[in-house]
Amino acid sequence: MIKCYVEKAEQTEQTDQSREILILDEENYDAWLLKQNEFVRQYLKSTAFSPKNTHFSLILNSTGHLDKVLVIRKKKHIQIELIADLPYHLPEGIYHLADEVDFLVKLGWGLGAYRFTRYKHSERTSAKLLLKPSDKDVVIFAEAIYKVRDLINTPTEDMDPAQLSKELSQLAESHHATFHEIVGDDLVTQNFPAIHAVGRASSVAPRLAELVWGNPKHPKVVLVGKGVCFDSGGLDIKSASGMRHMKKDMGGAANVIGLAQIIMEKQLPIYLQVLIPCVENAVSGNAFRPGDVITMRSGKTVEIDNTDAEGRLVLADALTYAVEKNPPAVLIDFATLTGAARVAVGTEIGAYFTNQNDLVPVLNKLSETMEDPLWQLPLYSSYLKQLKSHVADLKNSGDSYAGAITAALFLKEFVPCDIPWLHIDIMAWNVSSRIGHPEGGEAMGLRAVFEYLRSKLCQM
Repeated sequence: MIKCYVEKAEQTEQTDQSREILILDEENYDAWLLKQNEFVRQYLKSTAFSPKNTHFSLILNSTGHLDKVLVIRKKKHIQIELIADLPYHLPEGIYHLADEVDFLVKLGWGLGAYRFTRYKHSERTSAKLLLKPSDKDVVIFAEAIYKVRDLINTPTEDMDPAQLSKELSQLAESHHATFHEIVGDDLVTQNFPAIHAVGRASSVAPRLAELVWGNPKHPKVVLVGKGVCFDSGGLDIKSASGMRHMKKDMGGAANVIGLAQIIMEKQLPIYLQVLIPCVENAVSGNAFRPGDVITMRSGKTVEIDNTDAEGRLVLADALTYAVEKNPPAVLIDFATLTGAARVAVGTEIGAYFTNQNDLVPVLNKLSETMEDPLWQLPLYSSYLKQLKSHVADLKNSGDSYAGAITAALFLKEFVPCDIPWLHIDIMAWNVSSRIGHPEGGEAMGLRAVFEYLRSKLCQM
């Protein structure tokens, strides 16, 4: 398990040493100011503080020491960003909130406090926020998101297929779940040909990692995560710039691990199965080739049109396995699958596809409520013709348009139509820092999908 090298929000009791954070609605500022003493009014005036233009202010007492932090809440504000910039803008120390605020506001502090410092010799410590025992969920979600970010940010030399599988094994051990993995040539003998083909060129053997947790009598949920620990593009090799951040290509697996951690910490009444095909798409003499035909676990044959469209191959074998014996109540996969999804919705929104139209308004609403942006793209069946092969049942890559849709349609070929399925195509990476979201690995869709599972499946 990767150690989190940053100070998280601490759950402890308020002390006389903690400083107050007062969150004030913009329209209430003038009335509040009238109630303050002359020193505070003059101080704010001398610092040119304006609630319309300034987000927060440090308020000193008459001795020159920090008395409190004033935060202005605008009418249209993003809750998770309200205090997320404070951990590294405030002086080091302990702070507490003057009034009760929404879960997302507190979580935002935790996300803003994150830094990936595994390879740094020194880093400034963030300010700490005191939480109440009732704020346990804030810690659960923050720790899971930290885990996701840490996994993605770790370079492949320390997060190869074996190490990624170990992460799932350690998660299983800590929650008394069952863990199993199939490694190397055993993938062939146990009929996972695509996972083996994609990963066989690496010096670290490919594998399928599996976690099972919960009561089999509860609704079954299967989470599948794309675990391509590095993607060179294979023989259809990427450019240097295209390869630069491909340590993040296991971002789907990282998000699934984070979601599973929340599910088990919260003890949701579901029967959980997690599947992660862990591979490195490398280049060597035994790499799979353009023009090869793979007979998939399902029996379908796939012609390799492009070795850089490898994620859908390993996912397809895992999806097939997921629905074979005990069909799930819902099947969800997370994957950093296509650049086309980024073109469609940008880097900050997860694109999703589903074969269940009634899920769409529910997930859209939860995405908005949890400030965890997801946007539906269509499973437009007419584009399936792009995947037509002259020598096999399918080819693994389409034409130069609608790449996110054709990738989703490829996966759909391996999911029975009567299985509720959600495919989430994410960036899993912040290309630059913004409030609460430092540059680097990112969790996307976790809060919205968890709320969907909690609110819907737990009622079954």
